[in-house]
Amino acid sequence: MASFSVNGKPVSVDADPKTPLLWVIRDIIGLTGTKYGCGAGFCGACTVHIDGRAQRSCQVQVSAAEGAQIVTIEGLSPNSSHPLQKAWVTEEVPQCGYCQSGQIMKAAELLASNPKPTRQQIVTQMDGNICRCGTYNRIIAAVERASREG
Repeated sequence: MASFSVNGKPVSVDADPKTPLLWVIRDIIGLTGTKYGCGAGFCGACTVHIDGRAQRSCQVQVSAAEGAQIVTIEGLSPNSSHPLQKAWVTEEVPQCGYCQSGQIMKAAELLASNPKPTRQQIVTQMDGNICRCGTYNRIIAAVERASREG
């Protein structure tokens, strides 16, 4: 049994301790905004915040989440009102949309620690989160917009 908080709510799950947190979030807790991409920690589609840090949930065993505060894309804001979510829409970032929750969660980590990042800081932070559609310029523009308007 592992106990932790997801989006501010306490949860306890009965899962094999080696189960990736991604599958606990999606299959046991039922929050499907966090996506499975590569399963190897390379793409970033499964990014969530664990104790305020963006981490790839496919690489975190549920046993390592014991006592943690986890935030998924569903917990970023109750009604898509987070500045990043609004900027994502305004900048028309998504095409297929598959990577977007991971992209937003990675960007949210940056803005939480650095509300006014430079373009280079944004690029550095987002490096490694893969967008198969190639919307990188719009992703950067959305993070810049959110930092201005947030």
